[in-house]
Amino acid sequence: MTVLPDTGFTPSAEDRASLDAWFAEYDAASARRDVPRMADMAVFPLNLVSDDSAGDGRTAQWDRARFLETMGQVMGESGDAQLSFTSTRTPVFLSPSIAVVFTDSTMTSGEETTQLRYADILVRRDGVWAFQTMVQVGWGDGLA
Repeated sequence: MTVLPDTGFTPSAEDRASLDAWFAEYDAASARRDVPRMADMAVFPLNLVSDDSAGDGRTAQWDRARFLETMGQVMGESGDAQLSFTSTRTPVFLSPSIAVVFTDSTMTSGEETTQLRYADILVRRDGVWAFQTMVQVGWGDGLA
């Protein structure tokens, strides 16, 4: 059982429902490989945090064009097979407008499954969530 930190903010049922709805829409866009829609759901410049094959931490900031280019390549690598995601998310709300979300996910493409563990920082502006920082291990060589 994960014990969440006391951030001093207790999210409402609406806070959690709005975040869950955002992720459902993002997962659906990912499954369709709709990279432009995925980009619409971000705040740019987007921060990325990972580690590289040497074990060093790496960071980058992407503009929308870099996101479209890179994610288009990444999503294209999974071929023409249908993509689906099954995810368990653990959000930590810092306020009504900032959440750090830890995700354990299984991505299925055709007969292949891949386990993913990552974290996102999302911000809510004008009632709409958007991701601003993506954290996932193993992608740092591509951030250099």
